[in-house]
Amino acid sequence: MPELRKDPILGRWVIISVERGKRPTDYGSQVSKRKGGFCSFCIGNEYTTPKEIIAFRPDGSKPNTTGWTLRVVPNKFPALQIEGDLDKIGDGIYDKMNGIGAHEVIIETPSHDLTLSSMSLKAVEDVIWAYYYRIEDLKNDPRFRYVLVFKNEGEAAGASLEHSHSQLIALPVIPREVKAELDGARHYYDYKERCIFCDMIRQEIESKIRVISEEDNFIAISPFAPRAPFETWILPKKHSSAINPKDNFPELSVILQRTLRQLDKTLDTPPYNMMLHTSPFGDEDNEYFHWHMEIMPKLTKIAGFEWGSGFYINPTPPEEAAKFMKGAKI
Repeated sequence: MPELRKDPILGRWVIISVERGKRPTDYGSQVSKRKGGFCSFCIGNEYTTPKEIIAFRPDGSKPNTTGWTLRVVPNKFPALQIEGDLDKIGDGIYDKMNGIGAHEVIIETPSHDLTLSSMSLKAVEDVIWAYYYRIEDLKNDPRFRYVLVFKNEGEAAGASLEHSHSQLIALPVIPREVKAELDGARHYYDYKERCIFCDMIRQEIESKIRVISEEDNFIAISPFAPRAPFETWILPKKHSSAINPKDNFPELSVILQRTLRQLDKTLDTPPYNMMLHTSPFGDEDNEYFHWHMEIMPKLTKIAGFEWGSGFYINPTPPEEAAKFMKGAKI
């Protein structure tokens, strides 16, 4: 019989359609075919991108030239613009402001064919450091309240370019999904005086049925009420409300790459979306929220029922997903 499961943080319900019981092979491969052609992100084509904001250059080469291992540049087609004032105004019951923000691209490697799952561990760690450096820099802008870091891997997941990259958008408001997590976590803390993420981690470690892998300081799990099949979360085991080097970035790079390789092996290199949820500016050090990464393979489509109800239908129970991923030989 199908199960209705309630997300303990958001209070959101999902339908685990256990009777469908989809296995990894039932989803079919959604690997995008390489199109080839000119790529602005490849080494030697630095002149085609906006001027870099930061870059990792082991050889000490000049900005906007070859010699880099990672670059961060403004998005050529930004969702929001960096210049200007917010100018918040009300129009009756409607509120609006200028579309002010920062939209940047983290070009993760000079090689067109490498991905987070295939590049070196040091390169993966550099990507995480780039996330951190840009968040820390953008928090100095008083117009911004949040930076959302995300990655679209594969055409089906929304990636317009094949070359491996992440993006970030600095926002003058806290995104709704993040705010819902913050509110749910704060409500739990006010009631129990404990972090709900910490409690969730302890319970998952005890039961082990949804744990995919562990390191000394990090854990990868299939959440109890996943929105999509093979949804995976990576969390620091010790309480940490905002991403910080003290959480051990080298170890984070190990579990992140391992998780992506497990997904690749289990699901034949699926397209996916990855999001970093961390505490908002001005509240980075708190007892109720726990930063984490969410990885969502793009295996099913959201249709009328999901849009109309807010429910998600997941044909693969998270316990089964965890078992398949743990069994993946990488």
